[in-house]
Amino acid sequence: MLTVEKIGGTSMSALNEVINNIILFERSGKELYNRVFVVSAFSGVTNMLLENKKTGAPGVYHRIAKYQDFHRPLKNLIVQLKAINKQYKSIGLDLALADQFIESHIKEAETYLENLANILASGYVSKTGILQAAREILASIGESHSAFNFTNILQNKGINATLVDLSGFGDHHAFTIDQRIKHAFKNIDLENTICIVTGYAKGTEGIMREFDRGYSEVTFSKIAGFLKPKEAIIHKEYHLSTADPGLVGIENCIPVGYTNYDIADQLADVGMEAIHPKASKPLEIGGINLRIKNTFEPAHPGTLITREFVCEHKRVEVITGTDKLLIIDIYDPSMVGSVGSDLHIMQTFYKHNVSYTFKATSANSISIVIWEQDFNKKLISDLEDDFEKITVEKVAMVCLLGSNMDEPGLLGKSALALTERGINIKSAGFALRKVNIQFLIAREDFKTAIIALNKVMSQA
Repeated sequence: MLTVEKIGGTSMSALNEVINNIILFERSGKELYNRVFVVSAFSGVTNMLLENKKTGAPGVYHRIAKYQDFHRPLKNLIVQLKAINKQYKSIGLDLALADQFIESHIKEAETYLENLANILASGYVSKTGILQAAREILASIGESHSAFNFTNILQNKGINATLVDLSGFGDHHAFTIDQRIKHAFKNIDLENTICIVTGYAKGTEGIMREFDRGYSEVTFSKIAGFLKPKEAIIHKEYHLSTADPGLVGIENCIPVGYTNYDIADQLADVGMEAIHPKASKPLEIGGINLRIKNTFEPAHPGTLITREFVCEHKRVEVITGTDKLLIIDIYDPSMVGSVGSDLHIMQTFYKHNVSYTFKATSANSISIVIWEQDFNKKLISDLEDDFEKITVEKVAMVCLLGSNMDEPGLLGKSALALTERGINIKSAGFALRKVNIQFLIAREDFKTAIIALNKVMSQA
């Protein structure tokens, strides 16, 4: 059975466990092969190259963007990546070869970046295009590094492993990403090798231009779409669970087991990605099932995501949410009976490239929820020019998700669980299909709300 699998950065950093729990687990001989692994950079490496995904702390990229010296940070990067290499010598990495690879790779990247910096400094070309190219070059380093190391270790263990480097260094073909994938796999005998593939893929369209830090899952999805595997698998350091174990306690949640792509999209909408939504669409459309597995529990089947699944009995499958949202309330007494107020507001949001996750209306107001990171003072200023009063407030959202949870009393039971904890509901809503019931609450109540909802739903 051909599979296309993805290994996340945190799992990649535990390479010994990856080899034992994923590559070798209950397999030997020919059973090892007919598998394609798309790998992320080792944990923290892309943060060093670009910026910290959680805190926004700048990496090498921001030195280039601010016309600052980036040569010293690249030299420091070589030192740091060599230190990572040293961690894997004991499990079979050829340290001298790995160090030579990453040093020559970064030096080649440095040449490209130096040329870009000189063009940028000339002032003759668009800054946006040059910086996007720099971002692509830097991002590719992390996956080339991890894929090389992983392949080398497997080969040194006597496993036939093939490195498929889609980063395009030294390759001047004007391939799209799909063309590069097709070209890379055309002569590979999949039944007799394990392929280790870089999560970054170079293409004329620029994979980061549209997907930014979600690019490795897009590469994974595109490869699956091309190879048409029996199953696509993502290995993470945790299960896709009924609630966040870090909030409710690992003893108070279980793996979801089965769900569908619609619920996966709902999860992504509140920042709890089973898979990037733009990566899931080709799998869903192509009828390819997706399995989410825990790297550290190899015997567990994980959670299977399919296009058709609907739970046979009514239940909430996942309780989740986020405390990183803002609610923008637009009030104007002239809204009532007026056609086009909503359209006008949406055009203003579109103008500033701001998307929303939730919207509620009354006669004279429309409340819209956005990610705090997307907050734009000019957006608020433009809204204030057109409407009487604009209010902005920090909020959290908690959600009940399920493929079959449309039952009488669920909304009341949920609201009561929050009320009994003294949590005020600022707003609430759900679409007709009722796959996602959402509550807006104060940020300080977020953890308490998740725990309360998880407790009452686990007793159902």
